[in-house]
Amino acid sequence: MATFDEIYEKIKQYPTIILHRHTSPDPDALGSQAGLARALKATFPEKRILCAGENDEGDLAWINTMDEVTKDDYKGALVITTDTANTPRISNKLYDQGDFLIKIDHHPDVDPYADMSYVDPDAPAASQIIADFLNAENIEITPDIAYALYAGMVGDTGRFMYPETSAHTFEIASQLAKTGINITEIARNISDVTLNQAKLQAMVLDYMTVDPSGAAYAVLTQEDLKKYDITDDQASVTVSTPGRIKDIIAWNVFVEKPDGTFRVHYRSKGPVINELAAKHDGGGHALASGANAKDMAEVKQIFNEVVEVTKKYREDHDAK
Repeated sequence: MATFDEIYEKIKQYPTIILHRHTSPDPDALGSQAGLARALKATFPEKRILCAGENDEGDLAWINTMDEVTKDDYKGALVITTDTANTPRISNKLYDQGDFLIKIDHHPDVDPYADMSYVDPDAPAASQIIADFLNAENIEITPDIAYALYAGMVGDTGRFMYPETSAHTFEIASQLAKTGINITEIARNISDVTLNQAKLQAMVLDYMTVDPSGAAYAVLTQEDLKKYDITDDQASVTVSTPGRIKDIIAWNVFVEKPDGTFRVHYRSKGPVINELAAKHDGGGHALASGANAKDMAEVKQIFNEVVEVTKKYREDHDAK
């Protein structure tokens, strides 16, 4: 694994730097990308710093929006991905057209696709890693940088509730908050939903099938989304809904995409599910991952796999 100093030396060498993140971005994907981009723009005003993606920010455009990036921009460019575990999830497939590729991430390094990597699976958010990098290289974290990084940390720590949250996480959050950013606004932007999104959350509970093991799933179709005028990206607000039910330990929310395939959301309160997601063109954290399913047959296969790991988790937990 590369050091922060080695990454910084590479950054210094290139006049054009293009930053990528994962598709269907969450706050950490956009926050880590934007935080690093803004810091590099301030530090190296003579460089071209571009944010690349598929313009799929949706309701999270308040964190960052993408630049217009063409294939020609990659000639002789340094490319950096943040918060992206594997190549199928990189937003904008031109990422491999640059001169050199760096990966900065906090997911398990199942796909070491870059020329240089800094991967820390113990970090709760890629945005925290970016903050650590900026601190290590004595790069000033201004309010606009802090705003993006704090949003990413709040999003990926579940408002500082997930197990990877550490004392160091709070130290970085405090540092970012001290820049004067509006932390209440960030929290509301992440948590607020529209009335139609709230209705869709209720629909997930209506559709929920719960296995005796504690595994559960719901499927949202395009017809369901159209009923409430919601895109498949906006439907991601439903993902945490089943977790509020005490008896549910692990769950899937399957959201049909316009082409008839399904976006698969995995969440868990204990059973490890990222290895399951990796079998279906996905990946992520031990307790929160994403994947894809081509049809209902694969949807059923995925849920059966979740049932099995949940049963094993319950058996091991009950034996203690």
